[in-house]
Amino acid sequence: MELSYWEKSEWISDTDFTIIGSGITGLNCALALREKYPESGILILEKGILPEGASTKNAGFACFGSISELLDDLNHSSEDEMVTLVEKRWKGLQMLRENVGDDTMEYHQYGGQELFTKDDRHGLYEKCLDNISRINKLLYPVFNREVFSVRDNIFGFGQVREKYIYTPLEGQINTGKMIQALLKKCAVKDIRILQGIEVKEFEDTGSGVFVKTSRFGLRTQKLFVATNGFSSKLIREDVVPARAQVLITKPVHHLRIKGIFHLDEGYYYFRNVGNRILFGGGRNLDIPGETTVEFGETPLIQDRLEYLLKTVILPGVPYETEQRWSGIMGMGKQKIPIVKKLSDNVCCGVRLGGIGISIGTWTGRELAALAD
Repeated sequence: MELSYWEKSEWISDTDFTIIGSGITGLNCALALREKYPESGILILEKGILPEGASTKNAGFACFGSISELLDDLNHSSEDEMVTLVEKRWKGLQMLRENVGDDTMEYHQYGGQELFTKDDRHGLYEKCLDNISRINKLLYPVFNREVFSVRDNIFGFGQVREKYIYTPLEGQINTGKMIQALLKKCAVKDIRILQGIEVKEFEDTGSGVFVKTSRFGLRTQKLFVATNGFSSKLIREDVVPARAQVLITKPVHHLRIKGIFHLDEGYYYFRNVGNRILFGGGRNLDIPGETTVEFGETPLIQDRLEYLLKTVILPGVPYETEQRWSGIMGMGKQKIPIVKKLSDNVCCGVRLGGIGISIGTWTGRELAALAD
């Protein structure tokens, strides 16, 4: 693509910091850089028309991990590492709330619940019940209160235990309004965003970074990779794509369900969006097939979502599915984000572990701090 003098001089010249990805991490990185370097030239490159990946396609869960997820984390990490991760998620969520505002992104702290099926063959329910006191004790320094307790199945869910494990500390947001608010903040602070521009490769030349895109080449002093699930196309780190399939119903008459809900160790999740149900998950049915950067839905997972929606979430309640979509998350062997320098002038902030709403702001700010 041949650029005019005006395009080159006003959009891509004099660029101090270039960020790849305009999701939660990338936008917060840009805002943190602007705060620290008020006179710098900051450019964000986004390959999609909208921020692709998970930032505009997620379920809007403001959460830090259900009790079964945290217990599973302890199979792969120490107690201190698990608590540190929860603390970063919690602090990141508070940063996001302060930065965007609860009213702006329609944040509601209705609480989070974990449901357990009656045909629990692995004793997960009993294991979680037995460990509530332990997890509460570990997390007390983070929240200064007990996090998890047991509640009755008050919403009439089917085929699940009569009690579930509840925390009042989790909430939900309007994902679209959150991203729009961050984009507006960037515009006000003279942060340039170019959409429909895919970065193909880059080279740290020592004095800066040369970036080759699908449309043009540019030079920048520092480059920040914030592409999460798509990162394997550009860098070699412990992060792989993980597709998440989602559906949402049409408005359900007299819907009583309110809050966010986890099922089957977090592989399934649902919430109310007003009087609709948003339901996603099922990646565990086909891990190899869902380890992809391609958007799309599959009959295997969509049929399972419909079955659980009909039998567990809305048993005996008429509903219609209105829309389906997918998003691409970034996962790895560990869940703590990778925030590091890759070379003198290139840094990355990736692997948000499926909880980008909570930890994305923290990751973006930590990424920006590597500019020194």
